[in-house]
Amino acid sequence: MSLITETNQQYYQGAQGFRSDNTTLAFKTTFDTDLVLGSFDPNNINYALNNFKLYTSSTGLPGSYSEYITTFTVVDNAVTFPVAPATGLYIVVQLKKLDGGLYGNTETDKAYGQVVEDNYGGYSYITLDDAIENFMVGYVGGGKLIQTAKKSDILFFAKRGLQEFSYDTLKSVKKSELTIPQSLTLPLPQDYVNYVRTSWTDRHGVKHIIYPTNNLTTSPYYTQIQDSKGIPTQDNFGDDIEGTSLIQERWHSNNNEELNNYLAESPDTVGFNFTSNGSFIYSNYINQYGLDPQYSQSNGYFNLNEREGKMSFSSGLVGELILLEYISDGLAYDSDTKIPKIAEEALYAHILYAIISTRANQPEYIVQRLKKERSAKLRNAKIRLSNIKIGEITQVMRGKSKWIKH
Repeated sequence: MSLITETNQQYYQGAQGFRSDNTTLAFKTTFDTDLVLGSFDPNNINYALNNFKLYTSSTGLPGSYSEYITTFTVVDNAVTFPVAPATGLYIVVQLKKLDGGLYGNTETDKAYGQVVEDNYGGYSYITLDDAIENFMVGYVGGGKLIQTAKKSDILFFAKRGLQEFSYDTLKSVKKSELTIPQSLTLPLPQDYVNYVRTSWTDRHGVKHIIYPTNNLTTSPYYTQIQDSKGIPTQDNFGDDIEGTSLIQERWHSNNNEELNNYLAESPDTVGFNFTSNGSFIYSNYINQYGLDPQYSQSNGYFNLNEREGKMSFSSGLVGELILLEYISDGLAYDSDTKIPKIAEEALYAHILYAIISTRANQPEYIVQRLKKERSAKLRNAKIRLSNIKIGEITQVMRGKSKWIKH
């Protein structure tokens, strides 16, 4: 049986059509995406929960479809009418698209959303639930290495494996487009684990990498308010009273020309000069010692404020459009819990090793064998997911002093 069940129209347009015979009440859809119905009534607040719209037409001609907003229900992905539609009526279920569904007559009729786009490229992944079911079939049972296992145990080890794979194996780098406000701080994404790269983009959409502040400044974790003797003060409950960070305020509000003059006279940074946006230009020591790499760039700086869970940027970046690339563990949302098919076997090896190694009285040679298999399959997955293309490497190296023959 084929693994692809959607038609081209379902995959690319998110639409599936039916024709009534004046008898059928329920029309079963075959999308990979489950239908979600909050309400058929646009005036009901739950209508916004729908991930699709229902359209009908008596002729089936383009532009003749109108949204059906009379009573209907959805059960097990089947659209059910209370009374069989008239013979020959064309019925279309349209999932929401970023550019709107094709069957609405007006802009307000079209099904706007990203439901269809979320399904693009989905064939290269399997869901976590499918991976667990496959593991139960292939590795658990009589005559197999694992005679019995609780599904909850397999789910736990599968999630832990997915987390570990997300850090350095899977493609779990997310990219968020943000604009730096006047406050020069942005809250970290909800599923943030660690940053990969931060860049601001110019009017051509070209990235310019923003580097961490390193030794320039930092955001303190504790900001206790002190009395005249320097002792932290407490509230009525005995907890330290904390205020805003003065260091961060000074960094955000600094006059870059004054900063430039100060750094030029500072014994720690003597000879350093900065542009109007606070980035390094040159050092009087260049001829003697060369550039300092941590300051040899003109794209600005950022640092992490762990106390507030925010990123802080240098003053020259206010109003800039940035691209924040960060790592997530792949488990924050249901839609994230999917595994590239290329790494599927590595996940099974991880679950198998994790279950056997945590059970009592297991032969050590079996545990070590499974550990080696896990390591080998994980290494294969990393190589495959690295997406190295010899043609692309060759093209880059053609501009170097030595060519790579191929």
